[in-house]
Amino acid sequence: MSEPEILSLYRRYIDCLNHQDWASLGRFVDEEAHYNGQRIGLAGYQRMLENDFRAIPDLHFGIDMLLADPPHVAARLRFDCTPVGELFGAAVNGQRVQFTENVFYEFSDGRIRNVYSVIDKAAVRDQVTAASQNDR
Repeated sequence: MSEPEILSLYRRYIDCLNHQDWASLGRFVDEEAHYNGQRIGLAGYQRMLENDFRAIPDLHFGIDMLLADPPHVAARLRFDCTPVGELFGAAVNGQRVQFTENVFYEFSDGRIRNVYSVIDKAAVRDQVTAASQNDR
């Protein structure tokens, strides 16, 4: 797969996520998918995403940076959202927060096989802490 092809495929994958088009997820994610070193498979991957959208109803994956060295893709994703309840151990409760995720993908046969994700959880905690201090 060439660099333009894998980048186009990745953008279609992000579009699939943003539309919560779970019926199409298997076009992008391998049945044997791994997330941060743990095999979760396609079904586990979908459950993880569905849980994310339940916790963050207005979740939108925004591509901030995107690089490819096939079969690998690296992305910095940006989120600006209003989670319900807790997020990453912080009581967000509908407060608007912004954070980023640095994520690395390995594709095999045109599908995501491995995902390594690092989310800036401290940014969320800092925003929640600052907001609660401002409420005092």
